[in-house]
Amino acid sequence: AADLLFIESTYGDRLHKNLADTIEEFVKVVNGVLETRKGNVIIPAFAVGRTQELIYYFYHLTREGRFRHLDIFVDSPMATAVTGVTRHNLELFDEDATKLAAWHATGDGIPNLKFIGNADESRSLNAIRSGAIIIAASGMCTAGRVKHHLLHNLGHRENAVLITGFQARGTLGRRLVDGAKRVRIFGQDVPVKASIHTLGGF
Repeated sequence: AADLLFIESTYGDRLHKNLADTIEEFVKVVNGVLETRKGNVIIPAFAVGRTQELIYYFYHLTREGRFRHLDIFVDSPMATAVTGVTRHNLELFDEDATKLAAWHATGDGIPNLKFIGNADESRSLNAIRSGAIIIAASGMCTAGRVKHHLLHNLGHRENAVLITGFQARGTLGRRLVDGAKRVRIFGQDVPVKASIHTLGGF
């Protein structure tokens, strides 16, 4: 019998692309960059929830044969910690996730997933010119390690940036989504030559 119910909503009344179409675009972009363009895929992602969802789909789609030989780097201490919590609560998984976890345990054909620890390890990723999928915080590209990866990857046409979450007005992520040709990162003027893809169904 509340007098007032106040509800926060990030997306309001906007409609999202359905998940099936999102997955198709996800596979097409990732395979196109890694196999054809021979570049890197940079994914700004929120550490809690979105990163774990992306890991799930990378594994799920690899198990289905739609991805092969993936090298995935999770570059976020918070995302690493949260993923650890997820792994220690397998009894809460649904049937599909439980089967995926069992497949992962066999070690047969699974993606190469590495959690990046210190800043030196994070910086070493910037030397990779091809074949890396880097998931890093922050989700809107406003701070954190993802800014370093954008600085080193945006200027190369073979690379791609996958935007998988809401980008608020005034953020670097929103400027990329809106088609900026150049952005400022750490005081440097960076040309945006990498392709930018917005996946709205996750």
